[in-house]
Amino acid sequence: MTYKLKKDHILALRTCDKDLKAHGGFQWREKGIVTAPDFKPITECGNGLHALEWGIGDGGLLDWSAEAKWLIVEVKQSDVIQLDGKIKFPSCKVVHCGDQLSATSFLLDVNSTLQGVVGSFVKAGNYGTATAGNYGTATAGNYGTATAGYRGTATAGDEGTATAGTRGTATAGNYGTATAGNYGTATAGDEGTATAGTRGTATAGNYGTATAGNYGTATAGYRGTATAGYRGTATAGNYGTATAGNYGTATAGDEGTATAGYRGTATAGDAGVLIITWWDGGKHRRSIGHVTDGGLEPNVKYRLNDKGEFVKV
Repeated sequence: MTYKLKKDHILALRTCDKDLKAHGGFQWREKGIVTAPDFKPITECGNGLHALEWGIGDGGLLDWSAEAKWLIVEVKQSDVIQLDGKIKFPSCKVVHCGDQLSATSFLLDVNSTLQGVVGSFVKAGNYGTATAGNYGTATAGNYGTATAGYRGTATAGDEGTATAGTRGTATAGNYGTATAGNYGTATAGDEGTATAGTRGTATAGNYGTATAGNYGTATAGYRGTATAGYRGTATAGNYGTATAGNYGTATAGDEGTATAGYRGTATAGDAGVLIITWWDGGKHRRSIGHVTDGGLEPNVKYRLNDKGEFVKV
């Protein structure tokens, strides 16, 4: 049964430890009225109760341990003081106590239009749109769009679009597009596009395109294209194209092309092509080598010497 919210009141989300204690040892309760004994109506942290209004705000303020208690509290709108990423208030009524799933679901049950609820589990069917907040999970069906925030997980079906923020995980099915932020992981199926930021990991299936930023890892399957930035690793299957930046590693399969930047290494299979950048003392040049026909061995890692000649690593 959906909770009936009082007029001129809002719901807010907060967490406590397994004993319902908050920062500083303040004792909360599973249900009923809770009041801050030291409340001061000033726009500063402390001297009051704190939570995320409608579950939207700074997820880093919550307790993400497995034993944490997740509370939903009802607050009079006129008592709310807006702070950075959270709200403050003198008192509230605890209307729900449970875990991450039950609490975020409680909010969405009361207000189904909410988007970006921290830690929420949001699902949408085919052609639908699912949006979850930081640390949340968004899942959309075929042709759908799934978006999750920082450290979130976004999954979309075939031809869908999945986007996750920094340190997030984005997965899209065949023909889909997956994008993850820095340190994130993006995976797309056949003919899909996967893009990850700095130090991220991007993986695309056959015919797909995988792009990772500096220090990242990009992997594409048969006839795919993998591109990684500075010190990155790019790997493509047969007939594919792998490109890595300076000091990076590029590997391509049979008849593929591996291109590496300055001081990088390149490897290609039978009938492949190796391209590596080098500095001749006056400008950058590129050396091109052909596997088998050009005397280079297949599946062997090469770099360039000071003369721009291919040498085994």
